[in-house]
Amino acid sequence: MAYIPTIGLEIHAELKTSSKMFCSCKNDPDEKKPNVNVCPICLGHPGTLPVINRDAVLKVLRLGAALDAKLADESRFDRKNYFYPDLPKGYQISQYQFPLVKKGVLEIPTGSKIRITRVHLEEDAARTVHDERGSSLIDYNRAGVPLMELVTEPDLSTAKNSREFAEELQIILKYLGISDADMEKGQMRVEANVSVSPELNVLGTKVEVKNINSFRAVEKAIDFEIKRQSELLDGGEKVKQETRGWDDVQNITRSQRSKEEAHDYRYFPEPDLPPLDLREIPEFNLGELKSGLPELPGQKRIRLKKEYGIAGSKLEIFIQDKSLSEFFEAVVSEFEELLKAEPKEKLIGLVVNYMTSDLLGLLKEKGEAIAKTEVTPENFAELMEMLYKEELSSRGAKDILKQMIDAPGGEANDPHKIAEREGFMQIMDEGALKDIVENVLAANEKAAADYKNGKEVSLQFLIGQAMREAKRRKIGANPQILSEIIKTRFNS
Repeated sequence: MAYIPTIGLEIHAELKTSSKMFCSCKNDPDEKKPNVNVCPICLGHPGTLPVINRDAVLKVLRLGAALDAKLADESRFDRKNYFYPDLPKGYQISQYQFPLVKKGVLEIPTGSKIRITRVHLEEDAARTVHDERGSSLIDYNRAGVPLMELVTEPDLSTAKNSREFAEELQIILKYLGISDADMEKGQMRVEANVSVSPELNVLGTKVEVKNINSFRAVEKAIDFEIKRQSELLDGGEKVKQETRGWDDVQNITRSQRSKEEAHDYRYFPEPDLPPLDLREIPEFNLGELKSGLPELPGQKRIRLKKEYGIAGSKLEIFIQDKSLSEFFEAVVSEFEELLKAEPKEKLIGLVVNYMTSDLLGLLKEKGEAIAKTEVTPENFAELMEMLYKEELSSRGAKDILKQMIDAPGGEANDPHKIAEREGFMQIMDEGALKDIVENVLAANEKAAADYKNGKEVSLQFLIGQAMREAKRRKIGANPQILSEIIKTRFNS
């Protein structure tokens, strides 16, 4: 039987703040030494008092504004009680009845609008490390880090759309400067609530899947769970409401525990923190927050497609990497005069292709981000103009770009200087090129005779020899021009 899946997501993201949620300890996700960014407050010592991190609150409200959500007038923190070794107080300070944000919407690239139930703030737990001896060690550096949790309505119906939602949220968090949301570092974690039913608009038994630590795993875990639940129902069994963990090695979900309900956590108002009246803080109002928003991914998609004709996978490369898209637009701004006389589509297409393939490929080889490269938009625009005007061959442009990326900056990154030094410039001096051709023909009489007798493959050999000779003389030569000179030589 065919079953209809219903999916909702719960996504946690560590916020990019200088200090932790309720104390002044440093919030540093890159700290390698355990238990150095700790204090009595985040270690849960008796008698300590938490203080709310204003920046963390502002960042969650900023996300709410970006999601066109309703921001709370009043909010408060609660104690969520449970006992794990990585939770030093025996409870987590979180939000339950009065979250900061409610009722937003996020539109994914395929056009579906997914409703947001809530976004709230809490503190992260510590990190448990299991060593090779079977011991479990606790690193409290992460304990108390500001953690945002976003909960969707059950509006998703496929694993693919669920992955797209998580990917789009990650991009938004980065654009807003709220979180680096690096899943490999655990800065963003996804949990999926999955159910299947034979009837439309009738919800099945919900199963929560945890331990999802990559976008690929989001899609695979949900697909597996839909299949598992469907097979149970086909076999006449019932789906049990429970929490399951995703096993990324065996690509299966495993039962962890029966699903907790809210009353299991014994929520009650946090007595050490006063309720927040957000109306008293001017910069927390929706108008102020919306006016300070940057261009968001959905808006950028529409604009880049309209202004530059970029679409498909290349468009998504620019959307996912904000620095790359900014570099691209800085490059294009250098072509203001050239674009008045030349076809926009051809020149822009050349830039897009080189940036999304050659430039990114070389930066990846070097382990360097676009924001850190010594190649300036002006340098790259000059290289593209030289290539567009056929002053360089495609091979020459690629070689120059590699040297530009490896150079230390300044004049060393100037494509014109590199081209002149290395002999990459394609000259139009017909006399010099004819002299090269005559020398090549004289040195390769058999190949010349073969071409004269109709062997086209010999023409490519002769062009290659002519290019080698030109390079030896430090003269850039266009292979098409050399081809025409050779053909004219034999037809005269």
